[in-house]
Amino acid sequence: MGIYAGFKPLPVFRSMALTNKKKLFYLMGAGVVLFWLVMVVLLIRKTHFHEGDQVVGTAIHTEPKSSKRFQHDWMEIFLKGKKVGYSETRLSPMGNDHLIQEKMVLVLNLMGQPSVMRLATRAVVDKGFALKEFHLEIDSGVVRFRVSGKVDANRMVVKMGEGDRERDHVIPLSGPLTMGAGLPVFFKGRPLDVGDVFRFTLFDPSILSHKEMIIKVTDKTVITVNDKKHLAFRLETKVWGQTLVFWLNEEGVLLKEEGFMGLTLVRSDQARAPFDVDGSAGADFYDAAAIPVKKTLDRAREITYLKLKVTGFRDTGFNLAVLHEGRQKLNGDILEIFQENANSPLVASQTDKTKDVKPFLSPGITIQSDDKGLIEKAREIVGSDQDSRVMAGKLMGWVYENIEKRPVVSVPDALAVLETRVGDCNEHAVLLTALLRAVGIPARECVGIVYMDRRFFYHAWTEAYLGGWISMDATLNQMPADATHIKLVHGGLDKQAELMALMGNLKLEILDYTYDSTDQSF
Repeated sequence: MGIYAGFKPLPVFRSMALTNKKKLFYLMGAGVVLFWLVMVVLLIRKTHFHEGDQVVGTAIHTEPKSSKRFQHDWMEIFLKGKKVGYSETRLSPMGNDHLIQEKMVLVLNLMGQPSVMRLATRAVVDKGFALKEFHLEIDSGVVRFRVSGKVDANRMVVKMGEGDRERDHVIPLSGPLTMGAGLPVFFKGRPLDVGDVFRFTLFDPSILSHKEMIIKVTDKTVITVNDKKHLAFRLETKVWGQTLVFWLNEEGVLLKEEGFMGLTLVRSDQARAPFDVDGSAGADFYDAAAIPVKKTLDRAREITYLKLKVTGFRDTGFNLAVLHEGRQKLNGDILEIFQENANSPLVASQTDKTKDVKPFLSPGITIQSDDKGLIEKAREIVGSDQDSRVMAGKLMGWVYENIEKRPVVSVPDALAVLETRVGDCNEHAVLLTALLRAVGIPARECVGIVYMDRRFFYHAWTEAYLGGWISMDATLNQMPADATHIKLVHGGLDKQAELMALMGNLKLEILDYTYDSTDQSF
């Protein structure tokens, strides 16, 4: 069977996965979806505008009248009608600049247990609200993520980590980013009319990425917020294929915001916002993060071929290229996945470091493959072996055996995972990717979906270049991964964010599957 034979899941592991729902959940990617949810909250609350050709009304780089005094705003956060958190925003003058401080608390349901996430943002902007510097901290109780950035001419220098683990990352900028503590500050004191269009640059510090976006004033209507009726403007925009909606009153005060998956933010006050937060009563992400299918796949971890009908992605703007490369083939709405041949002699001892794979040898801001401690650990694990397949298998096995499988809602960071030894599929994937690169094996993170118990869950794994790209799932201890792993994107957090376009839209129908060349299930 070759070297891959040793990496098939053990029978006791398969039994655990099929019978223990809680353990199953820890392996799957509800943490992935929770993190995307957090990104959407940040996205809504951290909208950065700049003047553009399609902007109408008051010039954006003039100081709003409302910015000359201290402001203090509260929002309640609901998920499918259940209160799951709140946010508090403060704006205060600071010399010729403004200081924006925001804290946010989210309590989210993980298998009936509340998981608390705290986010804190501090930003300095000039009098026209051009972003000068920011600091973001996310604390999930298990992992603390810190990132800060400072604008320097036409670039932003971002720092992540602390002490010896601090790293710099440079983001090129095509123009100024203008931050106004989200929509509340930007629109206060600015006249609006139905039909107005604003072009803006969105920067999301949680994924260290920015992109051009457009927001439109689409309607003026009466809405009810906390039992009070308000005449409000309705504003809409699209983010990664998902529609975001905002309502502002005639003074430009933000009343309500709606994101995807039933996420809603409502204007509140100090007496109300911080209280009665009960995440355990909200939607369970074990179910919310899943795509149900009608057919049951027994022994799913042993499936080598899978054929499905895939719908719901054509009008989302999602890039379909990855569905038609490597082990995947898309023809119309029919997707086929072929598990890589474990017996093919891909590599003897050295990986092929061609130009195409060289980028996957370089360290990244969350894949610190050049860190001395991480390199030492990787070399310790592989020992004297020089065969790349053996090295890759050893590294995957070590991650599988040594990382406690628990959901972690944070930005996956290889050094943090190596230190805490805790995480779900995201953490397994980012650490294995870093370890592989540390010993000279090109590797990349993959995010997609995987089958378990009549559902497909969002999931993360790794691909290593061993003369060809080979899938490796350190969470399930598979190399190559079974054919129910459907890759949707590969790359860092900025690429993974594109998957939000598919949330709630993707539909699957299993048509055919095979266990091996002689065992056809149909």
